[in-house]
Amino acid sequence: MKQAILSLFTETSLHAGTGQMTGVIDLPIQREAHTDWPCVYGSAVKGAMRVLADSKNQEWVDEVFGPEEGNTHAGSVAISDARLLLLPVRSLTGHFKWVTCPALLERLRRDYRRLGLDGSFLNKGLAQLDDAHAFVSKQEEGKQKEGDLFLEEFRFQTIPIDLQDIINNISQFADIDENALKEQLVIVNNEIFSHLARYATPVNAHIAIDNTTKTTKPGALWYEETLPADSLLYTTVVAFKSRKTDSEKEANDILQDILGLFSEHPYLQIGGNETVGMGWCKVKSLRGGE
Repeated sequence: MKQAILSLFTETSLHAGTGQMTGVIDLPIQREAHTDWPCVYGSAVKGAMRVLADSKNQEWVDEVFGPEEGNTHAGSVAISDARLLLLPVRSLTGHFKWVTCPALLERLRRDYRRLGLDGSFLNKGLAQLDDAHAFVSKQEEGKQKEGDLFLEEFRFQTIPIDLQDIINNISQFADIDENALKEQLVIVNNEIFSHLARYATPVNAHIAIDNTTKTTKPGALWYEETLPADSLLYTTVVAFKSRKTDSEKEANDILQDILGLFSEHPYLQIGGNETVGMGWCKVKSLRGGE
């Protein structure tokens, strides 16, 4: 096997839907069943990659992803769900904050370990947080920002700590400006993050206009949930030796085919509403071990 981890930084809002209504939201986004955190299912990520490869007229599409018809052979790549790492949340103490929690950082550390990458920078002992406090990055002497922090309806007392290793690695991993991350990264406890991940995502009302009367069509009102722009997700890619008969492609060749999709134009469009510009993610890859 050959492995890589891909960061997906949303540059526009993203709607990867479930296809069913929950509560008052007609079109909710995909979420993990056990945490209720937003995600994008691996089938949607893999499908978007296949569409991108098709649009580039790559000859290896069926060999890598599997044939669309028939069962002559299986595909040679496994793509995981896109997991959330940083959620942008509006704040009265800044234009927005990138919010994460110890559970998300611990999960990233485990994913790094599984891919043969060094995730030691994530061993920070961040679990000791209550509902009233939040960790922020320690600034230079004389520039500490201790005091109140407001995220949505929550008020926190900030605790400046050394997050430089985490900031350095995430900024390189996802191509986010290091200084912006230092100013805007906030770590809250797992319970608060779960609440924000459930209720701080945008929900937009949509209507349909009658072309004759130029008024709203009766009953044509629905609500759609999205993952906001500036969210950071990541997915893992595992490549195997080609399963196509008589093919000589090794796992490294398969992985290179996938990563090559983003070499010149590092963007992937995921989810619905692509005709109104939704779902654009900037992609950056980090290769793992065997």
